Amino acid sequence: MEMEPREPARQLEAVLQLQVQQTPFRIQDMPKEFSSDEIQSITQDFGNRIGHGASAQVFRGSLDDGTAVAVKRIHMHSGRTEAGEEEFRREVSIIANVHHRSLVRLLGYCLQHGGGLYLVYPFFENGSLDRWIFNRSDEQRRLLTWPKRLCIAVDVARVLAYLHKDCHRRILHLDIKPGNILLDGDLRAHVSDFGISLCITRDLTSVINTRGRGTFGYMAPEMLVNAVSDRSDVFSYGMTLLELIGGHRNFDPSSSAAPDPNIARNLRERMAQGEHMELVDAAMAVAVDDEEAVKTVVKAALCCIQHERDMRPSMQNVVDMLEGRVAVNFPPEAHRPSSSVVNLSEPHSISEHAVIDMHGG
Repeated sequence: MEMEPREPARQLEAVLQLQVQQTPFRIQDMPKEFSSDEIQSITQDFGNRIGHGASAQVFRGSLDDGTAVAVKRIHMHSGRTEAGEEEFRREVSIIANVHHRSLVRLLGYCLQHGGGLYLVYPFFENGSLDRWIFNRSDEQRRLLTWPKRLCIAVDVARVLAYLHKDCHRRILHLDIKPGNILLDGDLRAHVSDFGISLCITRDLTSVINTRGRGTFGYMAPEMLVNAVSDRSDVFSYGMTLLELIGGHRNFDPSSSAAPDPNIARNLRERMAQGEHMELVDAAMAVAVDDEEAVKTVVKAALCCIQHERDMRPSMQNVVDMLEGRVAVNFPPEAHRPSSSVVNLSEPHSISEHAVIDMHGG
């Protein structure tokens, strides 16, 4: 994929100037270990459920100082072992040392020996991105303007670039989707659920078991054979980016049919026919001056969802595309393998936690 340096597009530059510098920062407070009685008190006996899925439920609560929180209760489908609890504590310690302005911070947890498992996060009044782009009226979706959507796209791209490259240990999220992107009062993006992420070595030499990770429709094809890498997150980001632009799902989650395997080819054809503005959410007014920026974002999404993972850019390259530091060209068209390995309709490709998000079901 050849990319040539160019000046940032005027519209992109104007939007990005509004952004607060997204530099990683450290918080001194470590996640607190709560008792089960404290969790029950925080949630008022689990009286306000705000989200649920196959593997977890989410409740709204308040800390003693009045801070609104979301408490995630994880279902245990089998007995926990001491080794499993130790692994969980290791995950918590890793999460505690990963901080970025656009990552949802883990405030605390509760781990009872042989009992409940709870995670405590900040509460985001505006909920998750999927509720804004899928379940809102046209009038409400208009509030998510093109500049705001572009900021969301850049926020998420920067977070993933940070997790992949700038952490002391490389982290893969493995479940990027609109339901795991929370919006604050200014409709800025914060990536959640990276607690189910994977910490890996820098050289990526280990074989990684991805069974039970990811969400149907956003999973990169290689995840079905455990050939996972940071480019797996890139694929999920690209699918999410298309939904953010278009205001509709790439596939029907209530249908048993698999997502369209030719989505990249169809997108390329529509772009070639000059139909890029028809890919934009009809509820969102986009000025003529923004058309070039729309092309940039759509082409970036196309680069991300290539079937061959080696054809996908790194997340840092995606950030550079969206911020106008490099030109975005169509990647070479590749022939999609016919192997059954890429059959996304196979039952094992759907994770137990696929329908859970921090503030919605």
